[in-house]
Amino acid sequence: MLGVVELDEAKRRAYEMNLDLVEISPDSRPPVCKIMDFGKFKYEQSKKEKANKAKSKASEMKEVRLGRSMKIDPHDVDIRVAQARRFLIEGHRVQIVQNFRGREMAFRQKGDERMEDIIERLSDLAKVEVPPRLNGRRMGMILVPEKQKVEAYKRKMTAEGKPILPTIPEQLENMHDDDHDDDDHDLENGLENGES
Repeated sequence: MLGVVELDEAKRRAYEMNLDLVEISPDSRPPVCKIMDFGKFKYEQSKKEKANKAKSKASEMKEVRLGRSMKIDPHDVDIRVAQARRFLIEGHRVQIVQNFRGREMAFRQKGDERMEDIIERLSDLAKVEVPPRLNGRRMGMILVPEKQKVEAYKRKMTAEGKPILPTIPEQLENMHDDDHDDDDHDLENGLENGES
């Protein structure tokens, strides 16, 4: 802090210190200047801007499309749900989109059922921000991650020694393990009741 100094004197001091004289606040009277390494200052400023940009990018919108029409295999829906789950764990908002082609518009309730199923399957991590609605031939909804649920999920996965962000094949394996347990249970009940 030097106080009020003539311009020529400030330039001379900056030159002697092998630094730059940088105008910080040009609108004030007298203008405020600083003796500093301007290159280093610009570098640090760009690092701060990148860090801020990375923070703001954390909650971008991701879109998951359920095929080009309603004719999508249940396994493909499982893959899309697993993708949505990863996005939610990473803290992104997810837009789920279902397209209708041709006469599929007559079976809109099937699209509603599929969306409700997806909401139920992702309810352990997310809540519905925009409920399913039809816009032309395209039905969409937006899910947002619930921080408490995501944190609880991460703690649970850490405690079990599993990765916090499982790969899509790992998630599908877990989904199918649950399905097989139900099938075995149904099969046992069917045999007990004398069915074949």
